[in-house]
Amino acid sequence: MSKPVLVVLAAGMGSRYHGLKQIDPMGKNGEKILDYSVYDAKQAGFETVVFVIKPEMEEEFEEVVGKRMRKHMQVKYAFQSVDNLPEGFTVPEGRTKPWGTGHAVLCAAKQIDAPFAVINADDYYGPHGYRMLFDALSQDEQSCVMVAYPLSSTVTESGHVSRGICKVSADGFLESVTERTWIECQKDSIAYSEDEGKTFVLLEKEVPVSMNFWGFPKNFLKRAEEGFPKFLNHALKENPMKCEYFLPSIVSQMIEQEHAKVRVLKSTDRWYGVTYHEDKETVMRAFEQMSKEGLYPQPLWKE
Repeated sequence: MSKPVLVVLAAGMGSRYHGLKQIDPMGKNGEKILDYSVYDAKQAGFETVVFVIKPEMEEEFEEVVGKRMRKHMQVKYAFQSVDNLPEGFTVPEGRTKPWGTGHAVLCAAKQIDAPFAVINADDYYGPHGYRMLFDALSQDEQSCVMVAYPLSSTVTESGHVSRGICKVSADGFLESVTERTWIECQKDSIAYSEDEGKTFVLLEKEVPVSMNFWGFPKNFLKRAEEGFPKFLNHALKENPMKCEYFLPSIVSQMIEQEHAKVRVLKSTDRWYGVTYHEDKETVMRAFEQMSKEGLYPQPLWKE
């Protein structure tokens, strides 16, 4: 049985954060959020990490991340570019935005030779989720799993966020994921908007959400590849500048077509992230406290 691989989505430039948040120091010794993520994954049993980045990021990313990681993990790179499209498709004039998380995973397909976990580079998930994912993928190479968090622990006071709102069956399997690209905190509630903040619909604070913390069998890549042209045929007509091929959307379609069952695992750890620059101080304080409590050594990576 092949050991599960960790895929880290790090191609986003962090437009709302006003900087390259994937490599912004958060820990006392210059650690980035993805340092803590890869550390947690290694402790859980992962030995290979694939970073999905933009081609122009490679030199800087290798200098500040990859070089150090290679002492502890097998490091691979995959490159997400807007012109990486199926035959017969072209980039709409003026489009510079990548095609989303599903496309990012497809760009890494040649580097993935085993069941794999997927995470965002700018999200801190905590060690519990990695242990659950590694065990699930190791025990069953055909399993699809997702680690979920309550919505209330994944929002920020600094602005709107994008989350996959999940519907989970009584026996713990995912029924659907609906991507909401504009969710924000209000006075005593959390709500989403479909018209960029003009009107809102309330959400339950404890509804489980997808934070792109997935575990997939290798054959998931084939399903995602088959669905991408179908997505483009529709989306390029509807929203050519902003449409994205989201992982939750791919999973939802697979569930609807009975191609997959996705077990939902609930993490006991708290999620942290830096959607906006104002979030950085909160995350830095959290890492400092976790280090004081002994969860992480200082420095994180021993030379």
